[in-house]
Amino acid sequence: MPLVNAKEMLTKAKAGHYAVGQFNINNLEWTKAILLTAQELNSPVILGVSEGAGKYMCGYTTIVGMVNGMLNELNITVPVALHLDHGSYDGAKACIEAGFSSVMFDGSHYAIEENIAKTKELVAICEEKGLSLEAEVGSIGGEEDGVVGAGECADPDECKMIADLGVTMLAAGIGNIHGKYPENWAGLSFDTLEAISNKIGDMPLVLHGGTGIPEDMIKKAISLGVSKINVNTECQLAFAAATREYVEAGKDLQGKGFDPRKLLAPGFEAIKATVKEKMELFGSVDKA
Repeated sequence: MPLVNAKEMLTKAKAGHYAVGQFNINNLEWTKAILLTAQELNSPVILGVSEGAGKYMCGYTTIVGMVNGMLNELNITVPVALHLDHGSYDGAKACIEAGFSSVMFDGSHYAIEENIAKTKELVAICEEKGLSLEAEVGSIGGEEDGVVGAGECADPDECKMIADLGVTMLAAGIGNIHGKYPENWAGLSFDTLEAISNKIGDMPLVLHGGTGIPEDMIKKAISLGVSKINVNTECQLAFAAATREYVEAGKDLQGKGFDPRKLLAPGFEAIKATVKEKMELFGSVDKA
């Protein structure tokens, strides 16, 4: 099945009160593990690519070729969107040209007027090409590709301004952060989420920083209109722990245990297990 934009899967998720997971990819193992798990669970899925990961994987056209090849070779039939995560204006344009089916423009660090102007331009381009577009209001806490945010809460009125431009989905800061959550984290601001949801109506909301948010908060966020949840750090931690265990057990020194296909296999399975756990929590199993 060819790549699809995220509009239909997220519209269904919003109406069905579940969320679709965006799982960021970093290499072939990540991509293959996520696609196979989505197929096994009959779940729609969004493959996220940060600009840093895009550079690491030799550029956006390389990624598009890899993903399209896997969709064909692995006989993937569930809906899959390939999405730029936290994209700059130029990054979004580059991914559109390369063949991504969805992009995010993160204009949250601009004044609202400039965020609106740049988002408006990208709405027109994405509409013409049939792509989905995610915009952001209120920076997400933590660090992603050198961009640091303090976990702000977005202004509901500014959210409506961006939503009214015709974007597909909106990421709004509600106290969430990227990476591991600190012990003194105050939690998600559900009052802010509810106010934003009331302002923008049926538009799907996006929750960034899905790693480490307690399950009850995830479920409440979904009930208040969150239809897309981003997961990255949790897969990285699972991959690292499984790989470390393999090496510390000396398995890389046994036979051909040093072969990357064997060395990376435990981490690959750990990613699959993490993705499965998240898809079950988000409620997207059998929603393809």
